[in-house]
Amino acid sequence: MSHLSRRDLLRTTGGGLLALAAGGALSACSGSGGDAAPGGDAATGMITVWSWATAAEALRGVVPAFEKDNPGIKVDVQDLGEPAIWDKITVGMAAGGQGLGDVLHIGCDYLPGYMEKFPGGLADLSGLGADAHKDKFAQGLWPVVTGKDGRVHALPWEVNPLGFFYRKDMFDKAGIDPTTFQTWDDVLAIGDRFKAANPGMALVGLNRPATPAPDLDFLQSLMQLQGAFYFDLKGDITVSSPEAVRALTIIKRLDEAGLVADAAGDHGWRNLMKAGKLALGPLPAWAAHYLEAKFPDQSGNWRLTRPPAVTPGGKRTAIVNSTYLAVAGSSPRRVAAWKFVEYALTRPASVNAMFTSGGVFPALTAAYADPMYSAPAPYYGGQPVLRTFADLLGEGADATNYSADYARALKLASDAQTKVFLKGADPAAALQDAAKQLAQQTGRTVR
Repeated sequence: MSHLSRRDLLRTTGGGLLALAAGGALSACSGSGGDAAPGGDAATGMITVWSWATAAEALRGVVPAFEKDNPGIKVDVQDLGEPAIWDKITVGMAAGGQGLGDVLHIGCDYLPGYMEKFPGGLADLSGLGADAHKDKFAQGLWPVVTGKDGRVHALPWEVNPLGFFYRKDMFDKAGIDPTTFQTWDDVLAIGDRFKAANPGMALVGLNRPATPAPDLDFLQSLMQLQGAFYFDLKGDITVSSPEAVRALTIIKRLDEAGLVADAAGDHGWRNLMKAGKLALGPLPAWAAHYLEAKFPDQSGNWRLTRPPAVTPGGKRTAIVNSTYLAVAGSSPRRVAAWKFVEYALTRPASVNAMFTSGGVFPALTAAYADPMYSAPAPYYGGQPVLRTFADLLGEGADATNYSADYARALKLASDAQTKVFLKGADPAAALQDAAKQLAQQTGRTVR
């Protein structure tokens, strides 16, 4: 949910998800030059890496081993802060790459826009050997890093599959086992029974009036479970698709059944959680440690299972967000920068070390062989939560195209959801209006 962002987690927590297993300034690309490689790219010298918060600290942990194994390359990891990093990358891209770091940590909602709006802004990693790693990452991520030119422009680092957290104690009172839910219709079917056993409690918390900001993570996850989003992989508008209508209809039905608590305000969702008024958390992997860190008094009450499908027999896994490492197209040390990206993200030892220190659930599937992913998590009643997420990724998720117009789509979809909540609007009609406006604003085709 938008008021509980994974970026908040990276800013505010240090131990990261691995706790479950155990119970600057804008910088120019300056350096020492280095040996010239084919194409004029330097293969040695000083490279700068831009990231933020605990992710930056995690990357710093890789540097000593990398520098030892790659003599002649020095690495300076800089914590630019978030959201400041996005402005600095955008300004640098608009200036033709001037002043950018060599390696850039980029979120899934920014990467497509950089590739679309700034051709050449991110280096062609296919020419450096990136295609050899295509099958090493969680399914659904490779299309995101591949541009319209068919070339790879980043490697996946963080992946967040959707989970279905639930309050076992509340459902036990009602004699309900959430692990038996196959679809969201099954969830709706137990609504009256749940409320009778848990007076004053709700299943989910959503910001009905969208104040102070849109709250669309739940809607988006319901679309992503169906392999859909606001745009398809070609960039056409799908905000009014049958999948989107089904997703918003589920939300409307939950609300009409009295199963949605209002989470308006800066801390609406967290206040509901703190008061123990919510029984479900359809949330991604990073939320596992967040719940443990923020609501310690609820230890032992929460469990995790696969999300219900939207339609009978439909998928029960979705990647709801992710982050990537890219190399600036303007970097004079693209070869050296690529060596660092490859070293950090394609070796299980590296990504798991970063997971340990920064809480970034790795996209590299070979990482999940480590025993820590099967370790019991006391907060979740001894359940191996990390293994559940790894298994979900193994089921295969669909790619999500945020496109360069995600911000516009987010606002219009939020308006549609608010109309449904506050005015009782028909989901199909509200989303059709959103799609029409989005087409007018972007010139994209509505599919």
